[in-house]
Amino acid sequence: MISRLLRYKNSILFGGVALWGLTLVSCVMVNRTIIMPPQVAGATFVGSKNCVECHGAITSAFADATHAKLQAQGENAKNIGCESCHGPGSVHAKKGSGHTNIVNPGRNPEMCFQCHLDKRGEFALPHAHPMGKVTCTDCHDPHKGDAIMSGGTQLAAANETCLKCHSAQRGPYVFEHEALRENCTTCHNPHGTVNDKMLKARNQTLCLQCHYQQQTVGGQLWIGGRDHAAFVQRGTCWTAGCHEAVHGSHVNSSLRF
Repeated sequence: MISRLLRYKNSILFGGVALWGLTLVSCVMVNRTIIMPPQVAGATFVGSKNCVECHGAITSAFADATHAKLQAQGENAKNIGCESCHGPGSVHAKKGSGHTNIVNPGRNPEMCFQCHLDKRGEFALPHAHPMGKVTCTDCHDPHKGDAIMSGGTQLAAANETCLKCHSAQRGPYVFEHEALRENCTTCHNPHGTVNDKMLKARNQTLCLQCHYQQQTVGGQLWIGGRDHAAFVQRGTCWTAGCHEAVHGSHVNSSLRF
């Protein structure tokens, strides 16, 4: 009788624990991403229509922007398109201006990182653009067209965003590096990597992703009609005295200088 009673109590105990655990999991697991808009002390959401009164030049082009696709519709969302990134705008609208009563993601990337979590991680890597000197809006336009300012179907080359600052790499060159025809991100990750100069891969591994041919002789590394096995042991392709003009050259077809 006593053992039966103990089994009954244990069943209730373990059953209660299991039910509690199932309830907890059901509360914390959802099938969609939940993002909380930024908050401004004492302010409430007023809707994007209020922004048009002062920021018409920006809002007029927003309908075609990449970020416009994120704009919530309906009464429950209060049409908080602009306020999704800039925070509730009632205080800002009432005062007519001000930098302290509205969130500006151009000054602080934390608002961008709320959605772009992978970029937060990349900027934390050893080699990245210095946040504070460079902001997300230097390279991305959240208010008009594609968030990436060039490339795709746009008339501007995909490199134009990078070349605004890195003008020394613009060219044109007599002997170009074909990778530049694609864009800078063929070799670099602009948000950050573990490699020097924000390169996507380390050493000659980066170059061999494109400059590689089938090898038929053991112990040799034939590229462009020449055995490179001894060369790659000296360092990277661009620091071993070989192909130092990696962006292009005016004097050497092998980009040596």
